[in-house]
Amino acid sequence: MTIAALESLSFGLARTAAAATAAGHRLYLLTRDRSVYRHELATLPDGALSVVDVDTFDEAATRSALAALPDLAGLINTTDTWSVPAADLAAEFGLPGPDPATVRLLRDKSRVRDLLHGQGLSRSGAVRLPPDPEDATAAVLRGTGLPAVLKDSAGTSSRDVWVVRDKDTLRAALLAAAQQTLAGELFAEPFLAGPLYSAETLSWAGDTRLLGVLSRQTSREPLVREEAAAFPVAVPHGELTAIEDWVGRVLYTAGHHSGFAHVEFILTAEGPELVEINRRIGGALVGEALCRSLRTNVYEAMISVALGHRPGLMGGPLGHTGPASGFVLVYAERRGVLAGWRGLDELAGYPGEVRWYPTKAPGDAVQHVDDQRGCTGMVLAEAATAELALHRALSAAGSVCPVLATGAATADGPVPEGPVADGEP
Repeated sequence: MTIAALESLSFGLARTAAAATAAGHRLYLLTRDRSVYRHELATLPDGALSVVDVDTFDEAATRSALAALPDLAGLINTTDTWSVPAADLAAEFGLPGPDPATVRLLRDKSRVRDLLHGQGLSRSGAVRLPPDPEDATAAVLRGTGLPAVLKDSAGTSSRDVWVVRDKDTLRAALLAAAQQTLAGELFAEPFLAGPLYSAETLSWAGDTRLLGVLSRQTSREPLVREEAAAFPVAVPHGELTAIEDWVGRVLYTAGHHSGFAHVEFILTAEGPELVEINRRIGGALVGEALCRSLRTNVYEAMISVALGHRPGLMGGPLGHTGPASGFVLVYAERRGVLAGWRGLDELAGYPGEVRWYPTKAPGDAVQHVDDQRGCTGMVLAEAATAELALHRALSAAGSVCPVLATGAATADGPVPEGPVADGEP
């Protein structure tokens, strides 16, 4: 039997293929650009995964590619961009999968916030912004006040997010937003004061299990860019129970009843407040961190859900007996063409079984530096706790520096177009 993946996050394919094999199935990856997965594909043994090259933005072509697969038993998707097409196609082919209407809801951050606000699970609803800058300014001041956050209702990778603290930055953000091609619509929500975390969860039949909490370090304003993360955070037992109860209610209310979820939240002085729901396993190296900490291939749960089976990870003790992980995203400082990195040969000298996970290759264009699309690779380190693992990862990552080709474009010059991965690196 066959399991198809309609695109994927940049990392996790190797573990997904191993999980499919363990379940007695073969994994096929449908992708429009296999270079996005170059690191993962290079680590796979021959024959572990079949790649089908198809324009995955073309639903008819994707449908034909799926129909050509032998004995198709399941369809998985771990991205935001392709989540709705994947849900539609799974329903069309009679495969297990989420309700497409729920997936559409979860792809709209403003609708989710309104729904949760109506159920008392969010402190405010979304304020949708009209196109006229003066009207939009008035709507923000009236609806959320300042400070506030402006964002794309269907955005990914921290793209098109603006923190505004006064009228001048609000007007500048509205002008910047008007120059972007948004995936959804621009809306405003209150600024939440506190550290950013994400709840990594698995659900089945409406029940949700908290697999752990991930810390998330972001850049200094005005950029809204993720810089580092660590898992599992040592949250006191009582607070952890409260977070599990809260995230379970949030996901159930939003209609997410099965599969992984990556729920970002701010831990405010009054408790957790939602940032956004991603109905998938966490991006970057979150899946890898889960596997290491739990000493199991958590992607086996993804395969089980795709086949319509209750994941074994939903039951039994959940012991974080493996090492904690910290990872740091390494960004280029300006736009240009990547020539390579300095310092990779020094990583072996740092403690923590340090590993390098490239997201770009020499010759790739670096077109963006203000969000995760500018990430060139990640440094991961292990330790007994998430705090120590993050310190080790930060120390090691400090030695790695992206090098841009001599004569490559400056921030104001042209950069050749290149592939852009969906979701987090």
